[in-house]
Amino acid sequence: MDSVRSKEMDMLNGGLAGKLILFAMPLAFSSILQQLFNSADVAVVGRFAGDNALAAVGSCVALVGIFVNLIVGLSVGPNAVLAMLIGQKDRGKISETLHTVITFGVFLGIGLMLIGWLTARPILELSGTPESVLDEALLYINIYFISIPFMVIYNFGAAILRSYGDSQRPMYYLLISGIVNVVLNLVLVIVFKLGVAGVAISTVISNVLSTALVLIHLYRRQDEFAFRFEKMGIKKQPLIRVLKIGIPAGIQGAIFSISNVFIQSGINSFGEYAIAGSSLALNFEYFTYDIANAFAQAAVTFTSQNYGAGNIKRCKRIFWQCMLFGFVFTEALSIIFIAWGDFFVSIYTTSEMVAAFALSRMYHVCSLEGLTTTYEVESAALRGMGKSLEPAIFTILGTVVFRLIWLATIFKMVPTYDMLMNVYVASWVFTGVSLLIVYLHHMRKISS
Repeated sequence: MDSVRSKEMDMLNGGLAGKLILFAMPLAFSSILQQLFNSADVAVVGRFAGDNALAAVGSCVALVGIFVNLIVGLSVGPNAVLAMLIGQKDRGKISETLHTVITFGVFLGIGLMLIGWLTARPILELSGTPESVLDEALLYINIYFISIPFMVIYNFGAAILRSYGDSQRPMYYLLISGIVNVVLNLVLVIVFKLGVAGVAISTVISNVLSTALVLIHLYRRQDEFAFRFEKMGIKKQPLIRVLKIGIPAGIQGAIFSISNVFIQSGINSFGEYAIAGSSLALNFEYFTYDIANAFAQAAVTFTSQNYGAGNIKRCKRIFWQCMLFGFVFTEALSIIFIAWGDFFVSIYTTSEMVAAFALSRMYHVCSLEGLTTTYEVESAALRGMGKSLEPAIFTILGTVVFRLIWLATIFKMVPTYDMLMNVYVASWVFTGVSLLIVYLHHMRKISS
């Protein structure tokens, strides 16, 4: 039991800066590892299955994002609720909350998988996926969706670990499953010539593995965080508390991705080279965004525990330090990618046309990825205090409604690829400023 609890972190006392970085860096590294392994999918497909296969996988990026962002958003609920229970010293409710979360995750995952299969073709057609790659895109996405139930359980399990400060084990689990994913990619695509199907099968197997690892760890625990199959079931009150925070965050993530489906339709209008180049550059944006998101995860967990303990002053310090660290570290990685853009792009493609579109997106979007820290940390801090609806509404207004207006007006007047890319930074500024006003208003209210 002592070895299991050794990963727990005291978020309520002592200095913050070192603990925030120590908590966030494994999270960032975990997400970057995940993106590296996803990039391996893209690199293997681009190098060994051709531009059409690369475009097919690229066409699915926005659709995959809808489901992934929904799942990641929902996982904020278990994280925040369990962290609050720790801060309130109410550990008696932890076990029933944990088992409710995992049981609900099983049913949710199966439901999302079925929805994915039913909606894949209409969404891909709506986004303007070229006929030349539609069949391969559908093959890839239909196999990929088998991994959704495991993805839900893994993310909920990882959220449970994060609630008490363990951000290292999820990193180790992703490292193991990611290596398996890369090896399977190479074998199934290069040796067995399975193309996009091979990449999708590798993703499913790696997700099953990471889910098994997190459940085995929880099963081996002997305290209130122990998972037992015989205790599985759904309790009404814990589920309501989790969903109250998780649903707005999940819907925000899904709708955010829906706006990207419309942007993807704009990208599709520039042809297969643009689709491939954009999906390639997106990998670098994910790498940089992962750092901003890691400090947002730190913000929600630390804020939840300290808000539960009634320490509002410490909550404010958590907010500003997460904002600072998130922006600085994110921009540092962005600068590296931009400075050596030609080299990084050449890892994924040998096509000059694909590279040109990829570099254009990197210059316009990746270079200012640090701005995503603003609205992510602001949202996380509010959710850590139980306010999940407000950040969802303002993020949807800023990153969905704003982007759709941009597509219907500015992009329509200047229909260039560069102008389409500018929508990202403009929406980040709008959303960040809006949510900062909401956060400051809320803090004045609870401090007075």
